Order: sequence, then structure tokens, then C-alpha cells
Amino acid sequence: MAEAITTREKDYSQWYNDLILKGGLADYSAVRGCMVIKPYGFALWENMRDQLDKMFKETGHVNAYFPLFIPKSFLSKEAAHVEGFAKECAVVTHYRLKNDPNGGGIVVDPDAKLEEELIVRPTSETIIWNTYKDWIQSYRDLPLLINQWANVVRWEMRTRLFLRTAEFLWQEGHTAHATAEEAVVETKKMLDVYAEFAEEWMAVPVIKGVKTPNERFAGAEDTYCIEALMQDGKALQAGTSHFLGQNFAKAFDVKFSNKQNELEYVWATSWGVSTRLIGGLVMAHSDDQGLILPPKIAPLQVVIVPIHKGEEQLNAITEKVNVLTAELKALGVRVKYDNSDNARPGWKFAEHELKGVPVRVAIGGRDLENNTAEVARRDEKTKSTVSMDGLAKYLHALLEEIQQNMFNKAKAFRDSHITKVDTWDEFVSTLEKKGGFVSAHWDGTAETEEEIKTKTKATIRCIPLNNEQEEGKCILTGKPSKERVLFALAY
Repeated sequence: MAEAITTREKDYSQWYNDLILKGGLADYSAVRGCMVIKPYGFALWENMRDQLDKMFKETGHVNAYFPLFIPKSFLSKEAAHVEGFAKECAVVTHYRLKNDPNGGGIVVDPDAKLEEELIVRPTSETIIWNTYKDWIQSYRDLPLLINQWANVVRWEMRTRLFLRTAEFLWQEGHTAHATAEEAVVETKKMLDVYAEFAEEWMAVPVIKGVKTPNERFAGAEDTYCIEALMQDGKALQAGTSHFLGQNFAKAFDVKFSNKQNELEYVWATSWGVSTRLIGGLVMAHSDDQGLILPPKIAPLQVVIVPIHKGEEQLNAITEKVNVLTAELKALGVRVKYDNSDNARPGWKFAEHELKGVPVRVAIGGRDLENNTAEVARRDEKTKSTVSMDGLAKYLHALLEEIQQNMFNKAKAFRDSHITKVDTWDEFVSTLEKKGGFVSAHWDGTAETEEEIKTKTKATIRCIPLNNEQEEGKCILTGKPSKERVLFALAY
């Protein structure tokens, strides 16, 4: 199986596609630009979703659901917002089909035209803030902390599985507050939640920062982000949290009576991550043999494969395995006993390696005699012989070790690919030869930012939070700069 995977060195893009398809995460759809998330990929998403949902609820948020369709007039109410999404919107114009009287199959019924077109949800700020107008009257109704798990549609012309598709799954938090200070605290708190999830559960190190005005979410006052680095040296925006100010409250006339019985507009935030996290997970950790998944969110954490001759030996191995699986499940480990008879052990080894199962345990006849098992860890591709006594606790501890090791490896790679440069030549050379994050001075103007992007395709990924203040000169214009920012080529 591994032989069928294109190597990263030969073609990184094809390597990524091979892992997604052959690893059983997703498949192409009959609908152009859309994907089918396969059961293995959806199990991975469920594990990510469930942990994030738990973290949201621990910070006081509750889930709700809002319509998939948004009246076109709603998007017109916030100018920057509609400008940001206009080119990506799918529009519903009719509500009925009929048989073509000329025998041409099914056609749109021209008499079923909607009075007002509906936009298929690209994001939900407008429909939610229209609803909040009815829910918020007093300071006693605040803060309103709501999250939605949903799908969205953004009509992408150039798509890649998980990273950029016309439809994708995500969560979007939308909160309302009595003061700007409370809203900013919320925005940063949710950024911290995303960073903790990425690092503790995905084993992906991230840099927390704020976007430049050019890169802000449409309609936001400030956009905060977490940026991750992939193995090809490109950055991936892994999550965003937006301080929306009073823009949407004013657009939809959402006011509340404060403690002095005065009417004020509420303050807003929105924040979200999507199934593109799966793409980032694949590109941050995997190798030329297949996926490498962090134990905390892997659909399967341990797979056990019997190596036997005859039914009697298989029964003896199964007896041992039944005890082991019960012990592992009691420790909360997701385990599978792969005793299917439709493939040889070597094929199973390759299959589970391709799918990135963190730990594989093999038990054969000689292991029965010696009361041992062969334990293989996917992250380092090493094997060891371990006693069956206390094996469940050993494997449980090994999973924690693998999780930390994966983070350490990714962090070492990321840290070695943050390069300080002071001249334009150094900047261009680093982007071309090394990649990664390039830490450089910028004069703070949108014009310079755009010119750098035009010349190199590199964008300012973020201005890191708590950034060190340092006098310098812009790499392009030579104008004064007070701090470095992080540039990179990005997905």
C-alpha cells in the first residue's frame, strides 16, 4: 500500500491527496467542488468536534441552530460584510421544479420565482443578528454566548479536499456583550481555546496573533488567529476569532437598556474553526507511508492483530486479547481487534500504518509461549517486545508519550522555520529556499503589504500577540517600523 503513495519530495500536493483518498478520510463528490467525508474521516471530525464542544461549554457557551438560508437583503445591511462574501455566495432563486413539456426532463418552474432570493449560508452573522434583535432588550440578557455546528457554502473555483471546498463543516460562535471590553475578552478567550485544542489535542503548535486590516474578516474591527506551519513550509490559518465591535448591532438595530436605563448598541464577537483542521493535521504530521494521527483524536488508538496457525492457536490468542481489550476500554482507549480472515497480517499492518493508527499490537504463537506481544508505534516506526503483564497500562502511557512526541517534533520543525530577515534579498531567498515563517519589518501600510504579496505571493500571516517592539526598517520600502511581523506563503 505504501508504495502507492507519492512521496512528499516528489509532489507534496499529490502526496496530500493520496493520503486523504487512500487513508479513507474523504472522496470526491459528483457535485463539483464538494467532497464526501468517509466514515473514518468523519470519526476523526467527531472526535475533534466533541472535544471542542466540551471546551466551549466549559466556557459558558450553549449550542443553537439557525437557518441555512439567508434573505439577500440581510447581507446588504453591513457593507464590508457583503463586499467580503459577495463573490462566494450561492443563490436560491426558485422553489419548484417541473417536468419539461417538451420532454427535456426536469426544469425550473419559471412561475416559482422567489420574491426575494435566498443566500445559502456562507457565514451566519446576518441571520443571527437579525434574530438577536428579538432576544436582547436589557443588560440582564447579556452576555449571550451561542455556538452553532453547521455546514456553510462558499463557492470556491479551485478546491482541495478539506482545505478548500465549496461546502464544508464548521462551528461558528456568535456572542453579544454589554461593553467593548467584555467582547474583546471573549474574542481572546476563544482564541486561547483554539490554541489549546490545536496544541493539546492535535499536537500542532500554533502562533497566536492579530491580522492586519487587509486580512481581517469582512465586517470585523479586529481578527485574531492561530497560524500553523505545514511540512512544506507553508502556513495554514487554523482558527479565527473576531471582535466585531458594534457593526452588526447597528446594521440590525440590536440595542439594550443598560443599568442606567439608557439604550446602547451591543458589542459582538464571532469565532470559528472548520474541517480544514483535518487537512492541517494531515500535513503537519504524516509521512510517505501514510497518515500519522495524534492519539487523543485518532478514531482508533490501538489495533491488535493476531498472527496464528490454525483455529486452536487463534482461539488462544483471542482469549488473551479479550482480556487486554477489556482492560484498555476500561482506561478509555479506543481499541480494535482485527481478527478478520480476509487479509494476511502483513496487509493489515500496512493498512493500519496507512491509516495512522498510533499503536499496533501483534500477538503470535511464540508470544503466547513467552507471555509477550510486539508493540509498534506509528510516530517513530519502531517495534518492541513487551510483557503481557500490565500491557494495558503500558499502552495507555505509550499513547500519552506519542501525543507529546508528535507535538515536540512539530514544534521543533516550526521553530527551526521561523527566520528573521532584514533585507529584501534575504526575504525573497528565504521564501524560495527555506519557506516557513519569515519575521521581517513592515512599514504598516496596506500598499506595501499588497506589493509584497504581488511580488512574492507571501502574506502577513499575523502580528504575534505580545510582539516584541523593535525599531527597524521595512524590507521593501526602507521606511521606519516598530515591530516585526510574520510573513509566509499559505494555504
